[in-house]
Amino acid sequence: MQDIFKFPIIALAPLAGYTDLPFRKVVKKYSADWTISEMINANAIAFKNEKTLKMLTKNENETPYSVQIAAQNPEIAKKAVEILNEYDFIDGIDLNVGCPVKKAIKSGYGGNLLNEPENLAKIIETIAKTHNKKFFSVKMRIGFDDINGVERAKLIEQSGADMLTVHGRTVKQLYTGETNYEEIAKIKSFLKIPVLANGNIDSYQKAKWVLEYTKCDGVMIGRGAIGKPWIFKEIKEQKSITEKEKKEVILEHFQAMYEWYGDFGIILFRKHLHTYSKGYQNAGEFRDKVNKTEKYEEMLKLIEGFFNV
Repeated sequence: MQDIFKFPIIALAPLAGYTDLPFRKVVKKYSADWTISEMINANAIAFKNEKTLKMLTKNENETPYSVQIAAQNPEIAKKAVEILNEYDFIDGIDLNVGCPVKKAIKSGYGGNLLNEPENLAKIIETIAKTHNKKFFSVKMRIGFDDINGVERAKLIEQSGADMLTVHGRTVKQLYTGETNYEEIAKIKSFLKIPVLANGNIDSYQKAKWVLEYTKCDGVMIGRGAIGKPWIFKEIKEQKSITEKEKKEVILEHFQAMYEWYGDFGIILFRKHLHTYSKGYQNAGEFRDKVNKTEKYEEMLKLIEGFFNV
């Protein structure tokens, strides 16, 4: 892994509906070391769904870049990976072993795999044997109902993963409650492969503390980057960026959304402007206007006027 990454690394976590190609383009420019696609169902890849295959696309500046898959059995995982092997621009494959949403649990993938150690091991072994990428990583939670992070992490390492990201909550916790950094530190101490810490990292000060406390090889940031894609730059430089820089990032993100999605990108960008405007004076009025805007020039004018530096 040393020839791919210079540790410690600051990575962007996959977030459905947020970490699409335009968002990843922005965070990569602003110092993220590793970007990963939104979570993609292995079934959709295996059956070559057109919309799904478009989601595999990466930006020119995204290296290293991984595609995260959700798989519930070794056979489908193998088929999906064989298709991913055909895409030379993909540097790595990441397996989701932590998604807590009901759909994932009912379908048997994501966090549900923590309840099926034998199946989990087989899926990881299958991907490890099948892929032709530079590396294969796994993102897990510290347990389903109860904490058994060390046990599952050891299984993941033994089954063939090259790197592990640990979200310090159980599946049952969803995104509430405290992140258990003590368990992450414990997992790190038992494993030989690189381990990244994930969960509630929302500032450069917090990232520094987590790295020092857990002794991890890096941090992965998901929700902490929404409305704050410059957080990677702040972590690297250990200082906040200026309001002027924030405005530049927001405009770059808007432009990237418009270029990738066309007019639909204007509508999709509304949710991002809701988070970008958080904490600003007259944010409510701004959001109301944003929600009614469908034209590029109008939205651009609104952004320019609101984030007036």
